[in-house]
Amino acid sequence: MKKKNDRYFMSAVKIGPKGQIVIPKEARDIFGLEPGDSLVLMADAKKGIALQTMESLNPMLRMIFDKQSSEEEEE
Repeated sequence: MKKKNDRYFMSAVKIGPKGQIVIPKEARDIFGLEPGDSLVLMADAKKGIALQTMESLNPMLRMIFDKQSSEEEEE
């Protein structure tokens, strides 16, 4: 389902054998997502799963995730 103003998009996705999902092109276009971009996955057993762009996170959370990323690269 896609609305005319390109603000909303809904689609079903399947989980592949390696646990991967494909984000539909229309949704990637709305958020300007490119290969290699990072998303944050948030999960709550009662509320579900959400994907969020790094740019939309609270600046303090962004600092935490950036620090974790740089520490992983050093290993």
